[in-house]
Amino acid sequence: MNSATQSLALQGDAGVLEALRDVPPEGAMRGTVVIAHPHPLFGGTMQNKVVQTLARAFVQCGWQAVRFNFRGVGASAGIYDEGRGEAQDMLSVVSQVAPEGPLALAGFSFGAFVTSHVAQALHGQRPLDKLVLVGTAASRFAVAPVPPDLHERTLVIHGEQDDTVALASVMDWARPQTLPVTVIPGVEHFFHGQLPLLKSLVVRHLQA
Repeated sequence: MNSATQSLALQGDAGVLEALRDVPPEGAMRGTVVIAHPHPLFGGTMQNKVVQTLARAFVQCGWQAVRFNFRGVGASAGIYDEGRGEAQDMLSVVSQVAPEGPLALAGFSFGAFVTSHVAQALHGQRPLDKLVLVGTAASRFAVAPVPPDLHERTLVIHGEQDDTVALASVMDWARPQTLPVTVIPGVEHFFHGQLPLLKSLVVRHLQA
């Protein structure tokens, strides 16, 4: 992402987890965000453009951003585990890169599904400053509800014309929670041509 990107080798339940860390150029860090990537079996990695855009938004706002490859992706050990092992991977990353201090979580597509369960697992154990879910894979997986006291600190973004995860499925997930969803008109799943807009929406949320 930039010359300051650091490669990390972290420990997960299935072995080594490959990760990248970006830090703000100067000044005190607000905290750490851990970002989860799209589906491992469909080309999802920590180098995904939406994942990189999320990292850039957080770094711009003074956060250290850590993105990692789930088990079985890139140099990360293990094999795909339908979200269960991947949630453990994310929890392992959190425990190693942000054992204390302000914490945020973010995820895209399958990564948003995994992030929802990690947020639920951490709820009551430690506070979450921000939660960002993009292209949440609610049509394909059982996305966990967002704890009510986290709603004000949560940003859910979805493309109106998402052809991978129908907007209706995300609304069906959000409706019982009365959880707001930010819909970007005319945008599909990977936000082609609209990554600057995605970044600005995340920055606005982080600065609120």
